[in-house]
Amino acid sequence: MGITVVGLGPGNGRLLTREAWEVLTSAGTVYFRTKRHPAVDDLPVSITRESFDHLYDSADTFEEVYSQIVQELLAMGADADIVYAVPGHPFVAESTVTRLVKAAKEANVSIRIVEGLSFVEPSLTALSVDALNGLQLFDAIELAAYQYPPLNADVPVLLAQVYSRRVAGELKLGLTAVYPDEHPVTLIHAAGFDQQKVEQVPLYAIDRSPHIDHLTSLYIPPLPQPSDLQALAETVGVLRAPGGCPWDQEQTSQSLRNGFLEEASEVLDAIDNDDPVNLCEELGDMLYHIVMQVQIAQEGGDFTLADVIGGIDRKLKFRHPHVWGDVDVADSDEVVKNWEELKKVEKGKLPSDSLLNGIPIALPALARSQKVQDRVRKVGFDWPSIDGVYGKLQEEILEVQEAITPAEKLDELGDVLFVAVNLASWLGVDAESALRGATQKFSRRFQKIEELLTKRGEKIEGLDIAVLEEAWQEIKRELAEEDV
Repeated sequence: MGITVVGLGPGNGRLLTREAWEVLTSAGTVYFRTKRHPAVDDLPVSITRESFDHLYDSADTFEEVYSQIVQELLAMGADADIVYAVPGHPFVAESTVTRLVKAAKEANVSIRIVEGLSFVEPSLTALSVDALNGLQLFDAIELAAYQYPPLNADVPVLLAQVYSRRVAGELKLGLTAVYPDEHPVTLIHAAGFDQQKVEQVPLYAIDRSPHIDHLTSLYIPPLPQPSDLQALAETVGVLRAPGGCPWDQEQTSQSLRNGFLEEASEVLDAIDNDDPVNLCEELGDMLYHIVMQVQIAQEGGDFTLADVIGGIDRKLKFRHPHVWGDVDVADSDEVVKNWEELKKVEKGKLPSDSLLNGIPIALPALARSQKVQDRVRKVGFDWPSIDGVYGKLQEEILEVQEAITPAEKLDELGDVLFVAVNLASWLGVDAESALRGATQKFSRRFQKIEELLTKRGEKIEGLDIAVLEEAWQEIKRELAEEDV
């Protein structure tokens, strides 16, 4: 007793394999997943045709349909030899077959697979594409559920089961996270059928085709330039390899340290300047540094790019149980609280560990000061109200004024800055960003003063402070009017 699964191929009876024809024509009854397939009509009339089409009308989801089909097939296959026929190849876009094989093994029901051509082969013919050129195969329905589809944009993609314009619309939204709206793609309708149709459209228009049905597939060619993280990793690997770049080959994790900090600063500048074009470029520079650090570590046998990506992915999912778990949160404050508790669990934090452990020494001074103070605030080590902070700030300023020696001035000024950072936390302001913004604002005004004086034929060196103050106020008024 058992189940024979037969692939019907992608078109009419002429595309059936000889073995499939023999199995189907010798069976008294054939159970079809769906009779909406041209090969069904080409079979001898003597065959009794049963199908599961009625389940698609009564079930709410494909999951329910597939589960019901598997249950019914197992029940029948346990008592008799039956033949189950599916479109295409049994292991290409056929969820019922993979589920059936697994369930049959557990139920000790024998399974025989009779192969058939899939939609892939006629699609490749229609496209004149070689599948061994890195072709990726995905189910369009499953891919449509992703926010960022797991695709390598540097190699071609063939998506099966673009069932409807609704599926195509949902699919399009996800694909535009990887590809530009205008990227040229190809819709293949009824591949291998006599009425096959190939339609070339921009990505944004795939859901506008009037020809989409259950036999529609989508082909996406690679982007014209390398765009995947793997491509960057390969480029960096070549730079480090024999015959690559002497400078890149000489670098170590430590030698790249200052460059990494510089690139991080340039990223922050682009963010502060609200400059998306420059931000895109600077993030690329920073990504190069990250991949270079990984390449050096990989060469030393320390870790790989997969370790880095897998590690941060696991960490994010572990620290977001309200997204990938059954934890409920009321607001973002509760998210932050849970995050800190999960960090302790994740790192195996002991009660004797310092609350301040894990704050990098290399952080910019203002940023590190704010992190330290935010940590101790969580256990109540802070002023009861902001009034205490203002009072302390005035006190520290007086002490700076009274300082005499260089060491005293250094110490007291540090206290002023420390209290100012505490004030930033009370105000809900990032101290590092506040100072960076103030410095940029001053720089912009000063450069405008230089331009103003140059137009007047004056040099800034040696001018009376009153003249400079007048120019400063003029520039402030001018810039204020521009910002209105």
